Amino acid sequence: MNYKTVKNDGLVDDNIKKSRFICQVKRVSSEEEGRAFIAQIKKEHYKANHSCSAMIIGENSDIKRSSDDGEPSGTAGMPMLTVLEKQGLTNLVVVVTRYFGGIKLGTGGLIRAYSGSVAHALQEIGIVEVKELEGIKIKLTYPQYQTFGNFLQKHDLQEFDTEFLENVTTDLYLEEEKIEETLAELTEFYSGKVEIQKSGTKIVEIPI
Repeated sequence: MNYKTVKNDGLVDDNIKKSRFICQVKRVSSEEEGRAFIAQIKKEHYKANHSCSAMIIGENSDIKRSSDDGEPSGTAGMPMLTVLEKQGLTNLVVVVTRYFGGIKLGTGGLIRAYSGSVAHALQEIGIVEVKELEGIKIKLTYPQYQTFGNFLQKHDLQEFDTEFLENVTTDLYLEEEKIEETLAELTEFYSGKVEIQKSGTKIVEIPI
């Protein structure tokens, strides 16, 4: 398992030449779930002029759908989908609802507005890489933990599920081929005085 998607569901509201563009983003795992979300948004914003959409589903981006929802053909859904494709994202749906403000944007203006609305939302919400990785659990004394950040920074790693009890326990998740190397580097870093054990695989979301 290895794919990129949005960090979480979210909403970003933009005003472009007096038109309001509301981009709503949701993580989904099936086309049915995506379509249900689109229907929900259309129901909530039934007074809006358009609620255009794009979705990509599957670890290999097997399913791609887009809709202009009444906007001129090719000015909304496809530009929105292109933004998702360029970012390499999947398992998400985006809906951009437009409330017309009286100023026509033209074909190029609509393409920029819809694609820009999605790009802005992705930037605000954030992107994660979803991976199944091997885990190692580390037990540290508090003085050891004070230098642990240096180790993480040097090796570009993140800690997970850190607990502060009598000692500090924390987890690292790594590609299988990096496990032995990291174990050796940790042992060297703490001059052999560190407790480490493997803790099995886990699906982890790593912010990009």
